Amino acid sequence: MEGQGAAADPQLQQFIEVESQKQRFQQLVHQMTEVCWEKCMDKPSPKLDSRTESCFVNCVERFIDTSQFILNRLEQTQRSRGSFSETMSD
Repeated sequence: MEGQGAAADPQLQQFIEVESQKQRFQQLVHQMTEVCWEKCMDKPSPKLDSRTESCFVNCVERFIDTSQFILNRLEQTQRSRGSFSETMSD
């Protein structure tokens, strides 16, 4: 019986992690849409002009670049903290 509970636990943890990633992705998309809409959309119209389209493309690319930079920075910080705490525990 105990073996089944232990086997289900990693699956549950993986499911929770995947769902959390989906939620973070949805939040990023929503945030990106809001930021770029406010920055690029002067007045609503049925068609995007080339300037507005170009603005959206640039905005999305900068948003992705910035998000990736922040993620990389957080990973570096976590790695350096991990090695620091391992050194402290020795």
